[in-house]
Amino acid sequence: MSLIITGAHVISPKENIDRKLTIYIKEGKIAALHDSDTDPKTIDKVAELFDATGLTVTPGLIDMHVHLREPGYEYKEDIASGARAAARGGFTSVVCMANTCPVNDNASVTRYIIDKAEKGACVNVFPVGAMTLGLDGKALSEYGDMKEAGAIALSDDGKPVMDALMTRRVMEYAKTFDMLCISHCEDATLAKGGAMNEGFTSTLLGLTGIPAAAEEVMIARDIIIAGLTGARLHIAHVSSAGALEIIKSAKARGVSVTCETAPHYFTLIDSDITDYDTNYKVNPPIRSDADRQTIITGVRDGTIDVIASDHAPHHADEKKVEFINAAFGISGIETMLPLTLKLVREDNLTMNDLVARLSEAPARILGLENKGVIREGADADLTLIDMDKKYTLCADDLRSKGKNSPFLGRELQGRATSVIVGGKKVDW
Repeated sequence: MSLIITGAHVISPKENIDRKLTIYIKEGKIAALHDSDTDPKTIDKVAELFDATGLTVTPGLIDMHVHLREPGYEYKEDIASGARAAARGGFTSVVCMANTCPVNDNASVTRYIIDKAEKGACVNVFPVGAMTLGLDGKALSEYGDMKEAGAIALSDDGKPVMDALMTRRVMEYAKTFDMLCISHCEDATLAKGGAMNEGFTSTLLGLTGIPAAAEEVMIARDIIIAGLTGARLHIAHVSSAGALEIIKSAKARGVSVTCETAPHYFTLIDSDITDYDTNYKVNPPIRSDADRQTIITGVRDGTIDVIASDHAPHHADEKKVEFINAAFGISGIETMLPLTLKLVREDNLTMNDLVARLSEAPARILGLENKGVIREGADADLTLIDMDKKYTLCADDLRSKGKNSPFLGRELQGRATSVIVGGKKVDW
């Protein structure tokens, strides 16, 4: 079945498109782009028509850092529910981390995730393989087998690889298979026992803090090792001003490093945690306003290549405990688009920048050909956005099983009205 989208303002920075167009979709691909005044009947008389007047159409958004929890933690999230949450948030592709149970450290688990996604996911799901067996940081996983099975990158996200020699071996082996290393940068000794950012608020609340140095020293180490090995390194969830300076310096020296941040790091600050609300507990922690402002600058100037959600859904029982005992993580994929659109409304980003950070750059970094772009022959993965839609976020509206969001009860603006994946409209 073919589809014609009419009336929308189309944005695709890679193709320098920022105007009204008519999009013709056939057999899961973008077959043609026409002027907005083209009569659809002259394109395809039997195609389904989709009137998108008043909407903005972008390449399908890509979240390159999510936790779908399956296998093993389906009570928090499963592949099908996480995919519905992604679609509701405007995302057509997600990249899921390896900290499942069993860990995705072998081809069998990789194939299991892909099979489950093919049968039950409404968006594209790309699994990440573990750097080390069991995320223990002691022995390498079989990268070649996982890549052949469909793993798109490598990460021990959730647990840092503390041993520097093992990190070197990870990067050397990853380079052999041309696989991206996604690094969870945290010195576990400096962060041990911490629950939030180390500073005035942590002292006021009587909570053990996690210093920004815990993130920064490991970023510096991994960048140095990436320079030594020539591996492709991507730094996950950057949260501090110091971390950003280290990455900016490395890029200037020509190190093959990219990075991401998450919306909570440019939206929230540690002093927001005044009543021990565990929905604010995330790792790395929400930091100071100075850090937040620097993160915004990094997103604006391109030092931060990607915005990703670090979607980390949890069961309510894991959050309804003392702050120190609560699980780290925010269920974030359904709020990422409106929170990033706020940067556009505040003139910190252009819409071209937003599409670059949420679609084009993830596709490029991950090597996803024919995604992150609107052009003839590209995959027909599209996000349709109502830029003006205002709504109050409530738990019942979330498609994710995880309702652990600090943004519940807040008014948000801007929402995906539809997503198209492989040329088909998705129901969520």
